[in-house]
Amino acid sequence: MSERGALRVQLDQLIREIAKFGAVGGIGTLVNLVVFNLVRHTTDIPVVRASILATAVAICCNYVGFRYFTYRDRDKSGRTKEMTLFLLFSLVGLVIENGVLYAATYGFGWDSQLQSNVFKFLGIGIATLFRFWSYRTWVFRALPAREAVADAESFLEASSESDETAGTAAKGSQRVI
Repeated sequence: MSERGALRVQLDQLIREIAKFGAVGGIGTLVNLVVFNLVRHTTDIPVVRASILATAVAICCNYVGFRYFTYRDRDKSGRTKEMTLFLLFSLVGLVIENGVLYAATYGFGWDSQLQSNVFKFLGIGIATLFRFWSYRTWVFRALPAREAVADAESFLEASSESDETAGTAAKGSQRVI
């Protein structure tokens, strides 16, 4: 494959990854904003605490989406390490997201329902850039090409061996009359 063709393939993969990340992130944003507004309007929890609670719920939803949709083809070994890194980077994203809301609410006094939602959404956007970079770089790492090829070859070998075994068993069970 030419260098230009390889670059095109990598660009196509990145575009698909961004689209999948965006789909999961869109659902997570919806969950985040719904929980935030529900908690804010049905309880006396302060704005930033309500936002932290909503972000935590969205983080749980997002992990499932990222692991089983966006990054389902990535390395699945070391699930404990993956979850630890995911939670660590999600916590940093939570601080970024809610730091924006905190600054707007307590630094500038912008605390109306509309203002809180605008700055919550802005914080989500800024934190999303960090999360995309950190998740793809550190949490859901791509399998090295050699390992992926070895996995595929071992799968094909196992598949052909089971086909041969089934064929031999079928021949042995035939009777000549």
